[in-house]
Amino acid sequence: MTDQPTEPPADDLACTEEVEIITDYLEGALPESDARRLERHIETCPGCTEYLDQMRTLAGSLGDLREEELAPELRAGLIDAFRDFHRS
Repeated sequence: MTDQPTEPPADDLACTEEVEIITDYLEGALPESDARRLERHIETCPGCTEYLDQMRTLAGSLGDLREEELAPELRAGLIDAFRDFHRS
């Protein structure tokens, strides 16, 4: 018997796809079929499980933060970083 890696299911998400849709998942805006795919992926991927936990923590800690509470420079920097992330 050999310990060869098993192939992921044909409908499995790549980790990069998970990162792209996690916000929609946390907001409940992901279609049910995509949410199920994401949940199946997370069950087998420790890295993505950790990423999801981190995003939940971050969302929980920033949930009460209002836009007007941010310094204009910080807000502009966050928007720039978000735009740069999506361009790559």
